[in-house]
Amino acid sequence: MSGISESLRTYQQRVDATLERVLPAANVMPVRLHDAMRYSVLEGGKRVRPLLVYATGEALGVAPEVLDIPAVSVEMIHAYSLVHDDLPAMDDDDLRRGKPSCHRQFDEATAILVGDALQAQAFQLLASATELDVPAVQRLRMVQQLGRAAGSRGMVGGQAIDLDAVGHSLTEIELENMHIHKTGALIRCSVLLAAYCSTRLDESQLAKLDHYAKCIGLAFQVQDDILDVEGDTDTLGKMNGADAAAGKPTYPSIIGIAAAKKKLHTLHDEAVRALDGMNADLLLEIAEFTVKRLH
Repeated sequence: MSGISESLRTYQQRVDATLERVLPAANVMPVRLHDAMRYSVLEGGKRVRPLLVYATGEALGVAPEVLDIPAVSVEMIHAYSLVHDDLPAMDDDDLRRGKPSCHRQFDEATAILVGDALQAQAFQLLASATELDVPAVQRLRMVQQLGRAAGSRGMVGGQAIDLDAVGHSLTEIELENMHIHKTGALIRCSVLLAAYCSTRLDESQLAKLDHYAKCIGLAFQVQDDILDVEGDTDTLGKMNGADAAAGKPTYPSIIGIAAAKKKLHTLHDEAVRALDGMNADLLLEIAEFTVKRLH
């Protein structure tokens, strides 16, 4: 993730170090599964979701060590979703982050188990890691939030809508609903997990952060759709034009590339306005990165 501040880069390194520590070692049985888990999580990635955890926590005065477990938990859920999305039965992608997808590097059965194991470990950490020093009621709220975001009314539900939409036309409202679930739910969850770590959060702050997260989650997907048209495979780390080739509805295919870019900047501006009055420099930086990123 190039072009980011030293503060965000430090948080990137922090989440990478925590993931390295909490993932099972590659030489622990079952070796092939643990090797594939580490391959799928540690080999690159922008870490946008954990960065949102840390940036939100910083805005609310939460210590980074309290945020480590929520940050890695949400990244594990994201990584599991990518492993499963790449499978032949779903998006059938051979490249991920510029390297062979998990099922290509290992095999399909291992990739399925990798996703299962990462999802289970994410919830195990969030539910029981002692370093997450928050009251039990806040921990429970976090587990509930991640469960909602990852399930049939969140990320998985969005993927189901996406699969059903292949080869069909959608309205802009239907497309937005799909992406609010598939991409937006976990991004929104990242912000809320950090908010639930705070002991001095008020409802007005929560509403501002929630609205920011909704805008950024949708903006992230709009930019993904634009990059699928205008990006190149080497920069993206995956095949460009894959969505069009698969017959998937996207913002450029439904409203045109110019209107998609206008929507992207409208969402960015709305996210920035949502944080008015808050000391949230890193969240503003992430909003800027969302619209300017090239992969």
